[in-house]
Amino acid sequence: MNEPDRSPGPPVTAAPSSTTPTPVTPAGGQHRLGSLGPVGLVLAGGVSVQFGGALAVTLMPRAGALGVVTLRLLAAAIVLLLVCRPRLRGHSRADWGTVAVFGIAMGAMNGLFYASVARIPLGTAVTLEVLGPLTLSVLASRRAINALWAALALAGVFLLGGGHFDRLDTVGVAFALGAGAMWAAYIVFSARTGRRFPQADGLALAMAIAALLFLPIGIAASGARLLDPTTVALGSAVALLSSVLPYTLELLALRRLPASTFAILMSLEPALAATAGFLILDQALSAAEAAAIALVIVASIGAVRTQVGRGKIPLPAEGQ
Repeated sequence: MNEPDRSPGPPVTAAPSSTTPTPVTPAGGQHRLGSLGPVGLVLAGGVSVQFGGALAVTLMPRAGALGVVTLRLLAAAIVLLLVCRPRLRGHSRADWGTVAVFGIAMGAMNGLFYASVARIPLGTAVTLEVLGPLTLSVLASRRAINALWAALALAGVFLLGGGHFDRLDTVGVAFALGAGAMWAAYIVFSARTGRRFPQADGLALAMAIAALLFLPIGIAASGARLLDPTTVALGSAVALLSSVLPYTLELLALRRLPASTFAILMSLEPALAATAGFLILDQALSAAEAAAIALVIVASIGAVRTQVGRGKIPLPAEGQ
């Protein structure tokens, strides 16, 4: 689910470009500013993607789940290609392989998630999907304390699900879990793409690959409904909120934030989804859901404080 702003400036808001020297700050404040920057990018991206997801749910009756995914990916690809104008020459075979896998993971993540939302509630789908990043956080981390934070967040995830996962549509659950696996792959290859391509060029290319791969599927599923002006407008809004803005923010954040910390921060997604569902879809929170949100927030804050306290969140290197 998606973030931009690479203009030269203090490390709180953006990583320096390859031609701009890194601003000099006191040693202590440097780590503090550098750590708060990527965390803020991730949180802003999460808010954007969940409100975009809530808007997408309202669009599904018009275009279908696969049609919504197609519009989202296509509109996002067009915007990113026009804004970034990525250079196609001068990249190695490994560069293209990395960005291709990133695009495949992105397309699969979107397609599986919206297929799940068509069968099970939005909050539950996000709850199941976040298991992918949580699993990655345990596998990627070398410290036992991060496993504790992941376990706490996982407890909140199941509490948010209300303990009724066994009553859900089996295919919808499988789609959501598959989306979580693709989300974990997205995290890994987003970071690798960010290291191989300047600015958001890699993201633009990956989005174009995802859109091209998904276009035949969307046309087969939704046909002429994809050409309705209102549907196109709403799909473009979903693309901006759920793809362009959050993916760019996450790409920038992953250049400066360890994958394990980023993955645990993703446990905030069910809480953000519940908030978006309440404000846009009129879905009220129960006491158990509120308690679950508190658990995932505590886990996320604990993970970030652990990493920052040990200086594990580096400042971006010049040209990174």
